[in-house]
Amino acid sequence: MRSHPSRPVSDLALIATFAALLAVCSVSAALPIGVNGVPITLQTFTVLLCGAVLGARRGFLAVTLYLVVGAAGLPVFAAGAAGLAPFAGPTAGYLISFPFAAAILGMFAGRTPRGIPPTAALVAGGLLAELVIYGAGAAGIMIYAGMSASGALAAAALYIPGDLIKLGAVVLIASAVHRAFPALLQPARA
Repeated sequence: MRSHPSRPVSDLALIATFAALLAVCSVSAALPIGVNGVPITLQTFTVLLCGAVLGARRGFLAVTLYLVVGAAGLPVFAAGAAGLAPFAGPTAGYLISFPFAAAILGMFAGRTPRGIPPTAALVAGGLLAELVIYGAGAAGIMIYAGMSASGALAAAALYIPGDLIKLGAVVLIASAVHRAFPALLQPARA
């Protein structure tokens, strides 16, 4: 069986497009600083969307590309931040967790067990991904903002209502995308 020559190209295009979407949502949607120096953005929405739409591997790579571009100095992080400084501040835990959160949700999007509705799998994967983001985010706040564990978790918990709304939007969008493009999560043939 021949390999499909356009699949690697389309994978690269999807990864780059979603990394760019993440950059736009991070910079343009930043609200004034939230709790302990962590701005309110659409980053978590787009991180989850990367995993839900692209699957685990491509979602991880799209978010990692975004982080590499930002670390290299392009102002793609919240409020136009760039370089390594965001990785040494209150947002560090969030940033570091993003590729893993995308991969977790992507695993649930790409491998729905029989009998479980795809939307239920997306919700379950999204909730698990959010737990990873909150745990790492709280750790970053503890380390870089000098808060106690309970204080950092309480600070991170303030984002839960908005993030649940974002997760609902991700599930609706990803479900629609997968209905329109059912082969999107299919692995490339060797």
